[in-house]
Amino acid sequence: MPVGFRNHTHALSPPGYHSLSRSVRFPADPAGSRSMEMHQVRYFLAVAQLLNFTRAAEECNVTQPSLTRAIKQLEAELGGDLFRRERPAAQLTELGQRMHPLLKQCYDAAAGARSLASSFKSGEVGALRVALTHSVDLALLIPHLNEIRRQFNRLEFRFLRGTSREVAEFLKKGEAELGIAAGIDEAWERLDVWPLFTEAFDLIVSREHRLAEHDTIEPDDLRAEQLLGRSYCEHSKRIAASLREHGIDVDHGHEISSERDLIELVEADIGIAMMPHTSPVPESLKRAAVAGLDARRTVSLYGVAGRQRTAVANAVMRMLRGADWRAIAG
Repeated sequence: MPVGFRNHTHALSPPGYHSLSRSVRFPADPAGSRSMEMHQVRYFLAVAQLLNFTRAAEECNVTQPSLTRAIKQLEAELGGDLFRRERPAAQLTELGQRMHPLLKQCYDAAAGARSLASSFKSGEVGALRVALTHSVDLALLIPHLNEIRRQFNRLEFRFLRGTSREVAEFLKKGEAELGIAAGIDEAWERLDVWPLFTEAFDLIVSREHRLAEHDTIEPDDLRAEQLLGRSYCEHSKRIAASLREHGIDVDHGHEISSERDLIELVEADIGIAMMPHTSPVPESLKRAAVAGLDARRTVSLYGVAGRQRTAVANAVMRMLRGADWRAIAG
């Protein structure tokens, strides 16, 4: 039910309701368009709650003739009586009973929309839209998200996931204000980038694996192993090329499309994998370095140059750029 806007001055609302300047527009009929004013709905809800026109008028701080006239106009627009005018109490007709939940939902939605808009304007509500590539762990943001939550009474998060190309598209289309990725291969002049930290890739094996007792692995030790390829990682091709330079067969390994599946396969000792140092792994797995392997990546923060950001996005951006990442990046 589309909601239009019309200037209208109202008196005080009954308990539980807020004054609004709105009209509800119904689909046009052959005779033209109809609209119902939100004050008519407000008066209807007050009478439905109190079952008394006099008391409802007092609660709404209007005269009873004004309230009665508004409800009659509403009944004319809806095509039937909403109340049986009985003494000592008014009663909802069948039409009134059917319309009550619909009109209350409409009124509450309009009240909620206005309240939300007011909260955004006053800074009480903030929204944060961040796009991350599949290979970046959300846990990296948790300390900063907790900090930003303390600055706003209410904060709404929206996290988007995708490939590096998809993250770039989220930023271009305005679906995300900030992006976090280990490299976006996109030649867009409006794409701002701020490197956050550089980290190594570790070898991940099951604790029952023969290599689990070593903290550093020689490349030759990997030649007989079945590798699990992280096709969703921005650096998967670079890692594969580096392993190939050491004579390791990466062309006949398993291709995995999610971090969870990869961890489960390593736990089952079906293969081994190269994962970023900041990627969390369970205690059932063991990390090890691979000697002489060129396997590092830089995780960066992305934004759109010249585009206005929300106060929340600006605050998060400052936090991430000013953070000391050395402890977690290794």
